Amino acid sequence: MSHTSLSAVSVILVNTSHPGNIGSVARAMKTMGLMRLILVAPEQFPADQAYHLASGADDVLDQAQVVATFEEAVADKQWVFGASARSRSIPWPVVAPKACAEMIVQRLAQTPAQIALVFGREASGLTNEELMRCHYHVQIPSNPDYGVLNIAMAVQVISYEIWQMLQNQLALPEMAGGKQMPLMACRWDADLATSQELHYFVEHLTQLAVEWGFYDPENPKQIVARLTRLFLRAQPDKMELQLLRGLLAAKAKSS
Repeated sequence: MSHTSLSAVSVILVNTSHPGNIGSVARAMKTMGLMRLILVAPEQFPADQAYHLASGADDVLDQAQVVATFEEAVADKQWVFGASARSRSIPWPVVAPKACAEMIVQRLAQTPAQIALVFGREASGLTNEELMRCHYHVQIPSNPDYGVLNIAMAVQVISYEIWQMLQNQLALPEMAGGKQMPLMACRWDADLATSQELHYFVEHLTQLAVEWGFYDPENPKQIVARLTRLFLRAQPDKMELQLLRGLLAAKAKSS
């Protein structure tokens, strides 16, 4: 596996206000082999300052994809990691950068998936709704009295861990007799469901729960958030999700 495997990993910046931060992120990405940048409604892009601070990572900016909404950015992604420094009222799976990197590199070595690392607004980060679309939240351990990281620094920390983990995977340890430890390769029979497919499934399930009298939108009790967390954690593939949608349709038809 070479660094070209990282082409499946996208860095998504949401509503970036300062073009210099976009350039600094591009520089941080390229130094660690990441080239796919997606910008959600940036306030200024393209911009000279972005290219100035990219310091030679112009190609990352040239091929950056600009989209209008967060939903559009993650729609085809099968694994979404959202950078978040905040705790939530509903606990969500949280990983440190090193654990995040290990999960990503293992996935790249086994069943390919479109993976996204999402970073929010400079001042306020990601919204609760955006964080609910993420399979995992990534938190960078820092000084509890001053845990303020520039967005490019956060990208650098996480992308560095991915690069290091990839190098460690390439330099496999030797077993007795000088043989290398093989990579565990498990080719799945279907692609993972995308973020959009999972979102539509939870919407379908919620709609039927209302019709069946199980769920009251006026007294939600965080049911939708918990259902979302459940299926993000389960990581169903496309065929499994189609089976579930089929079961729901059959039940709705017989009701």
